[in-house]
Amino acid sequence: MSNKFVYVFGASKTEGSADMKNLLGGKGANLAEMCRLGISVPPGLTISTEACTVYTEKGAESIQKLLDAEVRQGVAFLEKEMGKKFGDAADPLLVSVRSGSRASMPGMMDTILNLGLNDEAVEGLANKSGNERFAWDSYRRFIQMYGDVVMGLKPESKEDHDPFEAIIDELKEKKGVELDTDLDVNDLKEMVAAFKGMIKSRLGREFPNDPWEQLWGSVMAVFQSWNNDRAVFYRQMNDIPGSWGTAVNVQSMVFGNLGQNSGTGVAFTRDAASGEDIFNGEFLINAQGEDVVAGIRTPQQITLEGSTRWADLAQVSELDRRTKYPSLEEIMPEIYQQLLKTETALENHYKDMQDIEFTIQEGKLWMLQTRSAKRTGAALVRTSMEMLAQGLIDEKTALLRVGADRLNELLHPVFDGQAVKKARLIAGGLPASPGAATGQVVFFADEAEAWVAKGKDVILVRQETSPEDLRGMVVAKGILTARGGMTSHAAVVARGMGKCCVSGAGSVRVDPKARTMTIEGVVYNEGDWISLDGSTGKVYEGKVPTKDAELSGDFGKLMELADRYKRLAIRANADSPEDAKVARNFGAVGIGLCRTEHMFFEGDRIKSVREMILAQDEAGRRSALAKLLPMQRGDFEGLFVEMAGLPVTIRLLDPPLHEFLPHDEANQRAMAAEMGISYDEIKHRVDDLHEANPMMGHRGCRLGISYPEITEMQSRAIIEAALNTKAKGVDVRVEIMVPLVGTVREFNAQAKVIRDTIEVVFAERGTHMNYLLGTMIETPRGALVADSIGKQAEFFSFGTNDLTQMTLGFSRDDIGKFLPDYLKDGMYEQDPFQSIDQKGVGLLVKMAVEKGRAARPGIKLGVCGEHGGDPASIDFFHRVGLDYVSCSPFRVPIARLAAAQAAIGQ
Repeated sequence: MSNKFVYVFGASKTEGSADMKNLLGGKGANLAEMCRLGISVPPGLTISTEACTVYTEKGAESIQKLLDAEVRQGVAFLEKEMGKKFGDAADPLLVSVRSGSRASMPGMMDTILNLGLNDEAVEGLANKSGNERFAWDSYRRFIQMYGDVVMGLKPESKEDHDPFEAIIDELKEKKGVELDTDLDVNDLKEMVAAFKGMIKSRLGREFPNDPWEQLWGSVMAVFQSWNNDRAVFYRQMNDIPGSWGTAVNVQSMVFGNLGQNSGTGVAFTRDAASGEDIFNGEFLINAQGEDVVAGIRTPQQITLEGSTRWADLAQVSELDRRTKYPSLEEIMPEIYQQLLKTETALENHYKDMQDIEFTIQEGKLWMLQTRSAKRTGAALVRTSMEMLAQGLIDEKTALLRVGADRLNELLHPVFDGQAVKKARLIAGGLPASPGAATGQVVFFADEAEAWVAKGKDVILVRQETSPEDLRGMVVAKGILTARGGMTSHAAVVARGMGKCCVSGAGSVRVDPKARTMTIEGVVYNEGDWISLDGSTGKVYEGKVPTKDAELSGDFGKLMELADRYKRLAIRANADSPEDAKVARNFGAVGIGLCRTEHMFFEGDRIKSVREMILAQDEAGRRSALAKLLPMQRGDFEGLFVEMAGLPVTIRLLDPPLHEFLPHDEANQRAMAAEMGISYDEIKHRVDDLHEANPMMGHRGCRLGISYPEITEMQSRAIIEAALNTKAKGVDVRVEIMVPLVGTVREFNAQAKVIRDTIEVVFAERGTHMNYLLGTMIETPRGALVADSIGKQAEFFSFGTNDLTQMTLGFSRDDIGKFLPDYLKDGMYEQDPFQSIDQKGVGLLVKMAVEKGRAARPGIKLGVCGEHGGDPASIDFFHRVGLDYVSCSPFRVPIARLAAAQAAIGQ
C-alpha cells in the first residue's frame, strides 16, 4: 500500500493518468487523463481506493487522521486553481464529492454537489454571481443531497414519497406551477428552511454549517456507500471484488444552472442501444447533472439529427420540437462544435466508445467525466466490428472487448411481426434498451423479486427508477418508466444488463400507492399484462408472442473472427434433432452430450420404460426394451442426419430408475389403471427403488452392470441408426459414452456388452463402421485413476456437474439453502455449479487430463457439464488442454467467443 492517498488534477498540475485506474478508480484516472490531453476539466483531487480499504478495515476516525494533511493540501491546490477559498463566505469555493470504482458502477454509490454552502456562503454566492435564484437553488440541492446521502433522511416506507420531493411538490402545488424552475427565489428560501427544519425534527440534529465537517461527512459517506446493499448486489451480479474499494473525487464545482447560457448533459460517442456510429446525447438548459439522469424534466437532444429522430418517436411536431425542445447544435452551435471535437478526440484516444458528462457555465464548456460506455450486447458487437473496420482497434482487441456472456442478449426473442400488428398499442416512449418483454405489471422492486420467485414474469413500472430498484430490475423481464431519457438511470442500467427497457413514456401516469398506472384514461392495475418493445419504445396491452432473434451481419463477422483464433472446438448438448439443428446453426461442430433418458419421456414410450422397470425378470425387461428399441433408433437417426459429418456423443442411460415413476398416490393409481396392475404393486416397486441418496446410488454404469440388457438395447439402437443413416449417404461419426465410471473394471464390463452387441449387428448387416467408445469422468475416483481408464477408453468427457457435486459434497438440489450466505461471506467467490472450482474440481480435471494423455497420447478430451458454456470455465479448460467443450445450443456462440478470448489471453 502506498504512503500517498491523494492525487490532484488540473490545468497546472496533474498527478494521475488513465493507467492508474486501480488506484484512482475509473473516474479519477480519466479526469487526470483528460487534463493531460488539454481538455477543460474543473480541477480536483482524488482520494485513492487504498483509503477506502483502510476505511473498511479501521473506520472513519482512523482514515480521516491519515488523510487530513493530504486533503488539506489538495484543497489548497483547488483554491489556487480556481482563485477562491473553501469556506469563504464572500466568494466560496464549492466542490462536488463523487465515487469512482475501477469498474463502472453507474448509480450504485453516492454523490454530493454544491458542498461548501451554508447560510452565509449562499449570500456570498448570490452576490458574486449576481444571480440570487441560482445561489438558493444550489443551496437547496446541496441540503437535499447531503440530508439524504450523508445524514440518512429517507422515506419512511416504499410507498411514501421522498420527503424532500414531498416539500417541493407541496410548494409547487401552492404556487400553481409544474416545474422546479418555475419557483422563484423566495420559494427556494422557504424550501431551504423547510428542508433544514425537517432534518432537525426527523433526525434530532442540525444541518452542518462548517464546510470541513460537510466535506469529511461526504467523503466517509462515499466510502460507506461502497458497501451499501445496492452496490454489494451490483458487484455480485458483475463479479466485481469487494476488496477493490472506491476512490473519492473532490472536484471544483462548475454550474449548469446559472441561466439560459448554462446547462448540463450526458453524451455518447456512438449509439448505446444500436451501436450506430453517431454522436448522440441529452442536455438541459439551466440545470445540474442530476436533473438529466433523474428525468424530472424532458431532456433535449444534443444533435439536430438526434432531435428530429426523438421528435418522431415521441410524436412531437416539428414546430414544437424547434420551439420547446431544440437541439444543442441549434441553440449553442459554437459549444456544440467544441463538444463534437472533444468527443471525437476522446474516442480516438481511448479507442473505445465513450460516455461523457459535461457542463456549460455561462458559455464555457467543461468536461466532468469520460468512461467506456455501457451499451447493449448488439451495440457492443457492432461497435467492436466497426472500430476494427475503421482501423481504430486490431482483431484481438475486437474479440476481447465483447464480453462473451453479452452475446446472450443477441439471442433473446423479439416480437413476432404479425402478432404486433394485431396488438393494441397503448403508449410510446424511448427505445432505451432493445429486446421484447411480456409480463405482469408490478410497481416495486421487492415485489418484483417476490413475484418472480413464484414463477411469474413481471414488468417493473416506475415513475423513474433509482439505484434502490436494482434488484427488481434484474429479475424483471422489462422496465417501463414514465420519466427519463436515453441517459436516465433506467436506460443506462438496463442497457448494461441487456434488459428490455422503454423510458420516458410521457402518457403513463404512475400511482404507486394505488398500485395503478393510467394511460389516456385507461387504468392498469398491478398484475395486468403488458408487452414492451425496447427496440421501438412501444408499449402494448396484454401478451404479445415472440420469435427467435435474427443474428446480425456484425454478429456473424465476430463469430468468424473468433473461429480463427480459438483452439477449443465447441460442441452442443442436444437430445433431439430440433436441438441439434439449432446448435449447428449457431456454429456447433458436433454433439458432446446426447442424454438418452430424455427421449424416454416423450409420447407413449414412458409406458414402455415403466413396463421395463416393473418387470419381474430379465425376460419381462427385454420384452419392454424391444418396444423402446425402434423409438430410440429413430431418435438417433434424426440426430445423425442433422449432424452429418460431425461427431455425435451419445451417453447411455444415466439417472436412477425411480425418476421414471410417479411418487404421489394419485399418479401411482393412475399408472396402475393404465398398465392394468394393482396400486399395491406399483407402490411396492416405488418403495423398493427408493434410495437415501439416489444421485450417488443405482445409476449410470451401475444400471448397465445390473441390467446389461438395457446397455444392449441402447447399443443396438445407436449402431443400427448409424448404419441406416450411413446407407443413405450421410457421413456418420458415432461416439458412445459410458456414464459414472469410477473403476476400469466398470468400464470394461460395459465396453464388452457394447462391443459384443455391435459385432452382432455388424454380422447381421454384413457391414461395419468405425465408432469411438469412451466414458464420462464425473466421479473423483474416475479422475484419480484416469490413467488406467485411459488405456481402455478412446475418449473422456468430463461431467463437471456431478464431479462438482461429489468433490465438494454439495447437493445441487439443496445448495440454494446456504450458497447465498457462502457467496456473501466470501466462502466461495462464485457458484461452483456455474463457474468451475478451479482449485478443487479443476485440479481433478487437470490431473485426469495428464493421466489420460500419458496412458493414451491421442485420447480425445472434452467437457459436457454446464461449465462448458461459462466463459471463465472455458478459459480454464483451454489452459488445461481439453480438445472441446459442449454446452447448451443457445450458448454455442458464447462458448465460441470465450474460446477465442482464452486463446488470445494465454
